[in-house]
Amino acid sequence: MSGSVPFYQKHHRHYDRSYRSKETESRLSQYQTGSRYTAAGTTSASTSASTSRSGGLKVTSYSGLEASRLSPVPTRVKPTYLAVDKENQIIGYVVPIFRGSQEFAAGFSDTEERRVRDTAGYMARRDLFTSGLEMERSEQISRREAMRGSAERISLKKRIHEHGEHFKRMNEDSLMHAPDFVIKPRSHTVWEKQSVRLHCTVSGWPDPRVVWYKNNVAIDPLSNAGKYKIESRYSVHSLEINKCDFDDTAQYRVSAMNSKGEQSVFASVVVKRFKGEVDESLPSPRRAGTEDGPVSEYGINFQTHIVDTFGVSFGREGETMSLGCTVIIYPALHRYQPEVQWYRDDVLLCPSKWNHMCWSGDRATLTFTHLNKEDEGLYTLRVTTKSGYETYSAYVFVRDAEAEVERAPGAPLDVRCLDANKDYIIVSWKQPAVDGGDSISGYFVDRCEVGTTHWIQCNETPVKFARFPVTGLVEGRSYMFRVRAVNANGMSRASRASEPVAAMDPADRARKRGTSAPWTGQIIVTEEEPAEGIVPGRPLELQVTEATKNYVVLSWNPPGEKGLEGVMYYVEKCVSGTDSWQRVNTEIPVRSPRFALFDLAEGKSYSFRVRCCNSAGVGEPSDPTEATTVGDKLDIPSAPSKVVPTQNTDTSVVVSWEASREAKEMVGYYIEGSVVGSGAWEPCNNKPVNATRFICHGLTTGEKYVFRVRAVNAAGLSQFSPESEPVEVKAAIGGGIPHGVLPEMGPGGNAGPLTEHRPRWTGAHETVQSPPDTMRKHNKAQADTEAGGQGAAAASSALAPPRPGECKREGGKRGSVSWAPDPAKDLVSESASDSACDSLTDAAASARLGPVTAGGPVTAAAGCGPGARKLSVDASADREAAGPRRGSTASPAPPFGISVLECVRDSMVLAWKQPSFIGGADITGYFLDYREVVDGVPEKWHEANTRAVSERAYRVSDLRENKKYQFQVRAANMAGVGIPSQPSDTFLCEEWTIAVPGPPHDLQVREVRSDSLVLLWKPPVYQGRDPVNGFYVDIKEAGAPQEAWRGVNTKATESAFIKITDVKEGESYVFRVRAQNYAGVGQVSAVTEPVVALTKPGTKEIVVDVDDNGVVSLNFECGDMTADSKFVWSKNYEEITDPSRLTLETKGNKSKAAFNTPAEEDVGIYSCLVTHTDGASSSYSLSEEELKRLLVISHDHKFPVIPLKSDLAVELLEKGKVRFWLQADKMTANGKVDYIFNDNAVSQGDKYKMNFDKNTGVIEMIMDCLTPADEGTFTFQLQDGKATNQSSLVLIGDVFKALQKESEFQMKEWVRKQGPHFIEYLSYEVTQECCVILKCKVGNMKKETSALWYKDGHQIKADDSLGFTEGVLKLEIAQISKKDSGVYEVVLKDDRGKDTSTLNLTDQGFKDLMNEVFSFIANSSTPLKITSTDEGVRLYTFVNFYNDLLQVTWHYKDSAIAFSDRVKSGVVGEQLWLQITEPTEKDTGKYAIEFHDGKAGLRRTVELSGQAFDDAFAEFKRLQAAAIAERSRARVAGGLPDVVTIQEGKALNLTCNISGDPLPEVTWLKNDREITSDDHCILSIASGKFASFTITAVNTMDSGKYSILVKNKYGTESGDFTLEIVEETPDFGTTSYSTDAEGNVVFGPNTPKEKMKTAVTGTKKQKRKESVTKTLPVEKAAAEPEACDPKQKGDAEVVAADRPLTAEQSEASEPPADTAEEPAAETHSI
Repeated sequence: MSGSVPFYQKHHRHYDRSYRSKETESRLSQYQTGSRYTAAGTTSASTSASTSRSGGLKVTSYSGLEASRLSPVPTRVKPTYLAVDKENQIIGYVVPIFRGSQEFAAGFSDTEERRVRDTAGYMARRDLFTSGLEMERSEQISRREAMRGSAERISLKKRIHEHGEHFKRMNEDSLMHAPDFVIKPRSHTVWEKQSVRLHCTVSGWPDPRVVWYKNNVAIDPLSNAGKYKIESRYSVHSLEINKCDFDDTAQYRVSAMNSKGEQSVFASVVVKRFKGEVDESLPSPRRAGTEDGPVSEYGINFQTHIVDTFGVSFGREGETMSLGCTVIIYPALHRYQPEVQWYRDDVLLCPSKWNHMCWSGDRATLTFTHLNKEDEGLYTLRVTTKSGYETYSAYVFVRDAEAEVERAPGAPLDVRCLDANKDYIIVSWKQPAVDGGDSISGYFVDRCEVGTTHWIQCNETPVKFARFPVTGLVEGRSYMFRVRAVNANGMSRASRASEPVAAMDPADRARKRGTSAPWTGQIIVTEEEPAEGIVPGRPLELQVTEATKNYVVLSWNPPGEKGLEGVMYYVEKCVSGTDSWQRVNTEIPVRSPRFALFDLAEGKSYSFRVRCCNSAGVGEPSDPTEATTVGDKLDIPSAPSKVVPTQNTDTSVVVSWEASREAKEMVGYYIEGSVVGSGAWEPCNNKPVNATRFICHGLTTGEKYVFRVRAVNAAGLSQFSPESEPVEVKAAIGGGIPHGVLPEMGPGGNAGPLTEHRPRWTGAHETVQSPPDTMRKHNKAQADTEAGGQGAAAASSALAPPRPGECKREGGKRGSVSWAPDPAKDLVSESASDSACDSLTDAAASARLGPVTAGGPVTAAAGCGPGARKLSVDASADREAAGPRRGSTASPAPPFGISVLECVRDSMVLAWKQPSFIGGADITGYFLDYREVVDGVPEKWHEANTRAVSERAYRVSDLRENKKYQFQVRAANMAGVGIPSQPSDTFLCEEWTIAVPGPPHDLQVREVRSDSLVLLWKPPVYQGRDPVNGFYVDIKEAGAPQEAWRGVNTKATESAFIKITDVKEGESYVFRVRAQNYAGVGQVSAVTEPVVALTKPGTKEIVVDVDDNGVVSLNFECGDMTADSKFVWSKNYEEITDPSRLTLETKGNKSKAAFNTPAEEDVGIYSCLVTHTDGASSSYSLSEEELKRLLVISHDHKFPVIPLKSDLAVELLEKGKVRFWLQADKMTANGKVDYIFNDNAVSQGDKYKMNFDKNTGVIEMIMDCLTPADEGTFTFQLQDGKATNQSSLVLIGDVFKALQKESEFQMKEWVRKQGPHFIEYLSYEVTQECCVILKCKVGNMKKETSALWYKDGHQIKADDSLGFTEGVLKLEIAQISKKDSGVYEVVLKDDRGKDTSTLNLTDQGFKDLMNEVFSFIANSSTPLKITSTDEGVRLYTFVNFYNDLLQVTWHYKDSAIAFSDRVKSGVVGEQLWLQITEPTEKDTGKYAIEFHDGKAGLRRTVELSGQAFDDAFAEFKRLQAAAIAERSRARVAGGLPDVVTIQEGKALNLTCNISGDPLPEVTWLKNDREITSDDHCILSIASGKFASFTITAVNTMDSGKYSILVKNKYGTESGDFTLEIVEETPDFGTTSYSTDAEGNVVFGPNTPKEKMKTAVTGTKKQKRKESVTKTLPVEKAAAEPEACDPKQKGDAEVVAADRPLTAEQSEASEPPADTAEEPAAETHSI
């Protein structure tokens, strides 16, 4: 039904006419036929085709069912009502719209239209040409194809379902997701008595639980058998409503929930009733009389009465409780059900697991299954019919359950979840009223995931703040929270769990919740696909939303870019004053745009910033926040004050109090009561109240009670207020205030804007908030059930204003408060009814509540009108007759001086003057009455305002033009409402049209002195044609005639005050003021009361003071103060309420206004007025010049400093003592110094030695040593009179450790130097000769002191009897090598002690030493030179000393040379050389040798090219030829003995080696004559190498000198020996031997062993020129002489003659040069 509206939004009479034509009935019949098809499950594409005529209108419709039966064309697959998106995803239902047939046909597609035309044509042809058989055949074909399509769809659905189930079973975790409505229920409009079914399809894993609701109330099919039917099959859920009636019109909600979340969708059902045909089965309307009219539907009115009500109830946590009322509705309809609603504190209640609501037809019941303190409050039953509604209210108190631990606190209450996000939720709660006797130390927050019963504690340490951010939640999961309080005695019970809340993005939550449009289904909100690979931008609007000492909460907005891939956040912090940003959440990024930071240092200031990140990277940081100091920003509220209890009923007392001053984020107040003398305090409420009045119930009649109040906010509980005065519990006059209603506190007498009467309806118990609009009723005030002692209680249900008609009927006017129309009602009922229908003013309420002071009863409740206030008037009049008492509170005197400020057609603004006596308490407001004067006769008084007005001006509305009125005013304070003023003059209500302004009003005189006074006024209400631009003040003596008025100012003043100085001491004056605009000067104001220009004794003026801290303050003292007096400070005579410029402080009878930061904006006139005094006031004018002068004085006082020549410093003294010192510029003899360490004062003692030289200003503190406990801050605080200064030195961390280490070292040094000690510790020095000298300087030596040298723990040297007191010890290492590596130590010792010095020459130490040696070697090297050898060209350099560890590198053309057989390097002595064998032109170039010394090194270079190469090459060739000749000349390679001694007859055999190329010629000589070989002397040569000389039998003739001579073309060489014959001895055989090249005898293999023992000594030195290629190492050369031990000479073997000698061996065996020429003297004997 496109464009249709629900029937109840139309007038039924007009709606009925649309059903009176037959044509409409025909269409209705067609629609019902289509509806039946829909209900039966058919999904036909169109309705049946029919044609009817009515009134000339032709209506044609088509039915898809008949078409499929008649058409030969195969029927298409049945259409669906599912709505799909572009991706064929089901998003909802398509709601069929009921239209006319032409409309419906016009909506077909082209194909459908063509098919319809074909069908219509075919029908025509069928009628003419076809038979019934063809029709049946076509129908069968169509049905067969339709069945085939249906079977295919069913098979496909089955396969899809089986595949989905299999996937769920195989991978459940990956499919877990929150419920989602694939198909949402659609809204329906049905006719009465029809059935309707709402169905939906829900996806989700695990399977969600589905609940149906009607108007947010869960539907229970069992409670209404046959009415509802709920089914759930294969994720399809349905709700069937049978035989819908009018009451089924509602909004229905279906909610799906699982462990991943919850989602709900809505659908509406509208039930229409056809008015033309009323079902006979419906009950006929009952009529009470012809005047009553029908019921809403039937034209009658209902009358509702609530009886058998519940009273004030008391329960305890954990208990059950039921509240019930009987409701009588007349006339009674059998099936009619009113709307029954329950409210708590004006908030509508819904059924839940905590409360159940029941309506049994005549009784409404509210049952609490498990009471909690959250259930405490004012409960209201509201019964609504079509004719209006009725309400009833009563209060329910819930006490704490018994504590599990004795004296443990009560459970917290009202746990709520705020600011829920993806992984972050703020939990808030309210503190309990009962703390168990000990203050609550904090709270623990627990969480529980929905679907589980496991509670997890969220905070490790208790938090005192009543809010806590819970982090680390899993996105998409739902949680509940609870809170427990803890004190010194133990833990409280857990609070009631909060409502479940899902951890998800608020945008996602809103999107899942959907946006519902009435009767049109769901609006689907989609988002674009996220863009990948884009780094997000900066977060926006970063701010600190909450800061406490436990945590800081940050919030920000995501970056502005749309469609970014999943954005997460990194939070960074930075300590103020630094640039070091530290990432807080380093491990896991934050998913929510909220974050709570814990573990911040309290008192430090931090800045914060946020970065976005996703898979593409981390974005730029946001703008940092302002510096935030970690600490509680919310202070605990101050204690309330002025607690006043007032009698109410036999079991209750009304307690009022003054609210906490400057309290922020107030939660409410807790009230406690105690029987006088018992000392036991009991809470009166367990749920904080937001008002400043409360009715305490459950008290004992006749007992006296005292009360106290404390405030509570999120920061904690305040201190208790002072105890009230005792009050006896008994009923007040008039019955007191009903438990369901409490008047609202009015303003506290502070001046405010001009007040105009406007009705304000409240029905709260302790709060002052207005009820919702739904709770305002529009029938007459209830009074039917208020009799019989129930008036006070039942009257509380009258929460709505009376109808205008009733007000007029009682003579009231619009806007005023009227009472019940029944004049038979008593005053008590009237008072209670009036209390219920509107909030009373504070003063009026006090008047109605009973006595509040020790003076006895003051007022009583008596109604809402002037007559109702009569009791208050009489009581006040009696009290006034007895005379005012300053020591007690009384009602104020009547105001006076009523005048008109403005007059329009139907309203007048009245002003009056304050009473001369205010009753000892602040006036809380005024009540104004008016009456019309007709022909000089006044009529009845009427109330102009029912709420007290704070100003002394009020606009009375709804007057009649050109009528005359009189007015009277009453003042009210906490004691009650005073007597009325005298009636005013008669004023005509006619509109002012004058151009000039009206009169100013509210003239006040202050600061009366003998020579001056100050006059204040308020601008006129009526300004005339133009705005007011100035004022004129007139003055005259009080007794002077009217002609004596004279002006004070000749030029108009723009200010609303003026200081008048033209007065005489002791004279009495009166004043008046006139306003002007551009049109002229207006009317004069009312004349002030006479004022005597006289300074009263004890009058004081405002004094300006600048204290020692430089704070400029205005000080005022009053000696005539009362207990209720207050200091009121003003600037330019406007009360100061902004504390940003001035800080006000009052102590006793003195008040001070201190400037926070004096500046030019503070220039002005400051005044101070003391209330409740006889005009005590004073003023002070602060000009710019005066401000500058005060600022100079403030600076001198605020910043007096002692100049310092030097700041605090530290130095070390002898023995490691630590001296802290500074020097002041100048100080007097009164100067003093405080020595502070880590905020603690230190004094003279064993540890600290202080000195203060006041002449020089040097201040010092000396400590013997430093210990780890001395790490911290040292401060010298100087004070010299007012001047102060201080200087601090921070010694922490590495700085302190270094100083402590140095101090300890200095102490050890002092002890060490008492004996022999090292002045300079052991070190080394390298000389130019590359010798290493270890040296140390010693001191305090004496003769007995010894110095011991050690290497690797072994003593190597001892120096005793040193003959010096101070000197140097040395140890020289001549030729250092690797074996000299080690740890060297020198020990000095004697009887005074010892000292040790160590030098580590291992590893790196030895490397450093050798590098220094290498540096000397490198610097001693000669330039690189070129020489030639017989093998090639040699490059060489000489050094002073060569060390085997020296590393050198040879370079050729700046590249390191790779050595080979042709290119070699070596060392000979101190010569380092590079040999190039067989050089060629390729070897020319630049050569260098590089010495490595661990640093830059040293290079020597030479250029081997050009002439240098040519000369070297030529020399090489020459030497090469000479070497060849030398190698090829003849020579005797082996030596012969110099002397051979042999016995006669022995055989002698000598063999030696010969060489030469070509083979030399060998000649033997005897005595220089050649001999030849014969039998006696055999000469032979073997292999061309061995020459043998053999004598077969030696005889004396053989003695002589023998020589061998070898010769070839290259040269000749000879060898000699002498043969000596001794006496013949027995022959033991032939002895033969041979000698080697050095003459050593070599025994043959056949020589007997005993002959081998014969030693052969002496060798023949041969002089020959030999070439040496390489010398033996030093170690080898030193080892070879050791082998020739003298003890082994007799047994030494002679080297075999046939063994060739190497060049190295030949060179090594040569004797020293100084002994080479000496002849051998040894004799070889055999």
